[in-house]
Amino acid sequence: MKVKIQGKGGTLELADTTFDVAFNEPLVHQVVTAYLAAGRSGTKAQKTRSEVSGSGKKPWKQKGTGRARVGSIRSPIWVGGGRAFAARPRSFEQKVNKKMYRGALRSVFSELLRQERVLVTDELGVSAPKTKELKGKLDKLGFVTGLILVEGFDMNLWLAARNLPNVTVEEAQFVDPVALVGAAKVVASAAALKMIEERLK
Repeated sequence: MKVKIQGKGGTLELADTTFDVAFNEPLVHQVVTAYLAAGRSGTKAQKTRSEVSGSGKKPWKQKGTGRARVGSIRSPIWVGGGRAFAARPRSFEQKVNKKMYRGALRSVFSELLRQERVLVTDELGVSAPKTKELKGKLDKLGFVTGLILVEGFDMNLWLAARNLPNVTVEEAQFVDPVALVGAAKVVASAAALKMIEERLK
């Protein structure tokens, strides 16, 4: 498929197998859910009788005191004792194999292109870390909020984009389905799209 390059004009040839596939909503939903779940941390934890503080010495002798027999002050039935079935930190991770992950990215990119939410440009860099300069370039493209995709890390671009509300900059090799699904529009350099095409073959 051919995509128009903004600014200087011309077109960019992209592989149909990567950027022109049917939208697979169940797959995209599963991958996005798994990606968000992987970011969670199960921090709930309690201590067992082996972990709470306290002596391991028998508090009193077994017989002759008139009190109930007891072997440890760390018993779960004592105040300050350990929990019998203590909670442990859990993992929210869901298994998603590489084929599914790449398929979801192909599906999202294809749908964004069909909806004309991807703007391709030759050059996205700025000469200095100035938000005003970047905003001027984005205004010419008709871009207000969304995702900027570049082929490599650019400190000037990253610093310039920091003060723009709801605008994020990501490298093509690290782009994820959550960032794409949540983006109103995507501005990408031609080189970045070619990198993604190579990555999703």
